[in-house]
Amino acid sequence: MAVIWQKKQAGQHYEVRRAGHSRRLYKNGVCHSQYNPRSILTGSIWDLLVLPALYQPDCKLRRVLVLGVGGGAVIRQLNALLQPEQIIGVEKNAVHLQIARRFFELDADNIELIEADAVDWLRTCKRKKFDLIIEDIFTEQRGHPVRAIDAGEEWCSALTHRLSVRGVLVMNFASADEFRMSAVYRDMALRNRFTSIFQLGAPALDNHVVAMHRVDINQRDIHRNIMAHPEPERAICSGKLKYRSRKLRQTVKAE
Repeated sequence: MAVIWQKKQAGQHYEVRRAGHSRRLYKNGVCHSQYNPRSILTGSIWDLLVLPALYQPDCKLRRVLVLGVGGGAVIRQLNALLQPEQIIGVEKNAVHLQIARRFFELDADNIELIEADAVDWLRTCKRKKFDLIIEDIFTEQRGHPVRAIDAGEEWCSALTHRLSVRGVLVMNFASADEFRMSAVYRDMALRNRFTSIFQLGAPALDNHVVAMHRVDINQRDIHRNIMAHPEPERAICSGKLKYRSRKLRQTVKAE
């Protein structure tokens, strides 16, 4: 793996590395993005953030919001698979946005990148509601990725408020402990705002990705809907994409 660009700024160390046709963004030794234009799905966490958009057979997306752009892997995947009318990416780190534009080529006409704090931006934005919100805001702690925003009731409610009537909210948790501490796990009222909730994982990952749908999703049809898209079908058949998806209860047991 070759380092093709690096920068130190404000005590942070950024690198862009190349491995074959894949490009990866590292910050302080932690990988924040990976993308290969010859293989849209990577077999890693970014696939799990995009897959819930394919759960519905009529998954035409008009407006998408990505909170936490990193290098832009998720945005590139969404454009390759679904071509939404508009993708807004909000990212606090200016260096990440510089890298996203230069090395991940986030320059399509339907992409708008905004340098802003996600909490502040969501509170003040005047945009219409979104068909898909992907919340993937992470930092590093002792060489490991951790959530940068507490997933409490206030934050999860703010995200939910920005969803369209058929919207999907996807949130990434670095571990089972992060997930169990979140309002997504603990707050029954929050869960009941959605019709179908799924938890996604993969054998090689500790992450817990949660997809909350405002429409009813038949679990038996999920695999068929995903396989209707050529790229996921190839990734699953080749063994690159190995994931599990289970439906969560709409109620939470008292502890």
